[in-house]
Amino acid sequence: MRHRKDHRKLSRTHSHRRALLRNLVTSLIQHERIETTLAKAKEARRVGERMITFAKRGDLSSRRHVARYVHGEDNVKKLFDTVAPWYETRNGGYTRILKLGRRLGDAGEMALLELVKSAEVKEKLRREEEAAAKEKAKGGKAAPSRGKGAAKAAAAGEAAAEGEGGEEKKGRPEREAKPKPEHRRGWFPGKGGGKAPTRSRQRGKSGE
Repeated sequence: MRHRKDHRKLSRTHSHRRALLRNLVTSLIQHERIETTLAKAKEARRVGERMITFAKRGDLSSRRHVARYVHGEDNVKKLFDTVAPWYETRNGGYTRILKLGRRLGDAGEMALLELVKSAEVKEKLRREEEAAAKEKAKGGKAAPSRGKGAAKAAAAGEAAAEGEGGEEKKGRPEREAKPKPEHRRGWFPGKGGGKAPTRSRQRGKSGE
């Protein structure tokens, strides 16, 4: 009988399983969607939705409770200030699980766990992204105008350096180029020059 068995053990001990779920919930809050196995996604969804419910309360006790479980102050702040307001009029069902099929290797069933966003929230986020992109483009256009003087100064410095280098080259006496020795086939580059001793000559010397 399956009495009092309300969770999956995930082939891990209690401490290891708790650490795993903490990391999954933190990643879900940070990236708003994570890819993992189906069993882990179902377990992380339970804890993640509880954290969002605590964040909707917004009191000090709830913030301390969430901070004990979720890693990082930035993620806790995002959960209370950004994520929780999305679900003010929604009672439960804050996440969605999409099956992705089985992965290669061990054929584990994969799933995508993500936060549910309404059409209004998506439109608001899209406008914010567009505004941020426009500000970034304005900043990028203004940056080259500031650097015009620096570019001119750099060009003047390079020209001056080239002029000094040319004067130094003019002041130095030119060295005469030494003729390279000719290397011909059969030529033996010794002190006196001449051809390399052949085997016939060597044999004649040994015979003498």
